[in-house]
Amino acid sequence: MIDLGALTAIGVAFFVVAASPGPGNLAGATVAMTHGRRVGLTFAAGLATGLAFWGLVAAMGMGAILQSSATALFVLKLAGGVYLLWLAALSARSSLSRTARAAVIVTGGRWYVRGLLLNLSNPKAVLAWMAAFSVGLDPANGPGTLIAAMVLCFAITALNATFWAVAFSFGGMMRAYRAVRRRVDAVVAGLFAIAGFGLIRSAFAR
Repeated sequence: MIDLGALTAIGVAFFVVAASPGPGNLAGATVAMTHGRRVGLTFAAGLATGLAFWGLVAAMGMGAILQSSATALFVLKLAGGVYLLWLAALSARSSLSRTARAAVIVTGGRWYVRGLLLNLSNPKAVLAWMAAFSVGLDPANGPGTLIAAMVLCFAITALNATFWAVAFSFGGMMRAYRAVRRRVDAVVAGLFAIAGFGLIRSAFAR
């Protein structure tokens, strides 16, 4: 039997984490404003898939193993930090360019892979799933509640990624972005750099 109270608590906790303006949502908004809705939705699908993967990891109990493995967590944090710094470098290069980046054509799942890699290299994703599960689940809950919680969180993940892609790909948003593109890209570069260095520093912290 599904515990609706536990399901509601998990859903609310996960929504707060998923909807917060972290690296994934920030990247999704920037990609949508820069390249339009089609690319934004492709990137969003990659983000959602990456986050869903970590949900499966957490539900299978492997999240606890990852969290307790110093080596695995170190490698994951280091890789995630380097990837965020790479995104920061791309945004910084764009902010220094006087001409806007040309529109791109979606080919070969390039943007899907970029979104996927962004969330796969983010160890905070699995910790977010574990935190959400811990809010509502306890040993008394049966497998039905866990499965329902996973389906609910998967839906929240997909809807959240889609929202950022659609909301920031409207013509008005794209025109506003182009008007202040260099400033926005500079801010985005700074935020990615802060997140990247923070993740790398946490990897080396005891």
